[in-house]
Amino acid sequence: MTPLKLRGRRWPTALLLALAALAIGAVFGTAQIGSATSTVKPGNVTSPMISGTAQVGQTLISTDGTWNGTAPIAFTYQWDRCDAAGTNCAEISGATTNTYTVQQADVGATLQSNVTGTNSEGVDHQPSAATPVVTVAPVTGCPSGTGTIQVADLSAPARLAIDQQTVAPGTVTPGASTIQVHFRVTACSGRPVQGALLYVTAVPFNQYSVPPEATTGTDGSAVLTMNQESAFPAAKKQELLVMFVRARSSGDPIDAGVSSSVLVSFPVSLK
Repeated sequence: MTPLKLRGRRWPTALLLALAALAIGAVFGTAQIGSATSTVKPGNVTSPMISGTAQVGQTLISTDGTWNGTAPIAFTYQWDRCDAAGTNCAEISGATTNTYTVQQADVGATLQSNVTGTNSEGVDHQPSAATPVVTVAPVTGCPSGTGTIQVADLSAPARLAIDQQTVAPGTVTPGASTIQVHFRVTACSGRPVQGALLYVTAVPFNQYSVPPEATTGTDGSAVLTMNQESAFPAAKKQELLVMFVRARSSGDPIDAGVSSSVLVSFPVSLK
């Protein structure tokens, strides 16, 4: 290659051409080598998990798990019913959301959620671990929730309980021509019961009158007024006024259903 002479110096032709190319690149931009953006099909990293209680009537919730792959990834669900060991699974018809309400048909089986991840490049499937064996909820006769219970919402084997009994005046004397007795009715671990019928009578009878049944309020309480009668006091050295108290639902027989009864006593002073 013949060198070119420039301002008294001889420059190699190849060098001059390289410098010219650099100059042209600076003006018009450097050519780029093209590259295609890579995409990846979904792949499960951590399995879906099921939360909730495997019990008839309860709702189970499936997570998606975690996945890699090109976003966006869409998820679909299929719940399966498996044997007690969590194997031999079969799809449950129509159970295709991330929640599932446990059915009577599931009793004795286990359940799992199959999650499918889909993007433009492909599909992957991942099952969750199986739940514990499905059971039937114990029958309590108690309504769900907290707070006051309507007596009509109770059923056996739930029972009414009677507590917090008081009398006014606090000590019954011959001068107490009228007394007021207060009782509270509860059920299902101490929740107050509204609408229960409360009956009370002194034992022995005829010491104080038997008032009509009272209905408990929202706090489960009722107050009954009793008038002194000729048989009080029942003994010359009487120290207690004993009362028979019964709580019941108007829809139940007196001694069946959710009804209950107790004997309570209040102090007596004959001095």
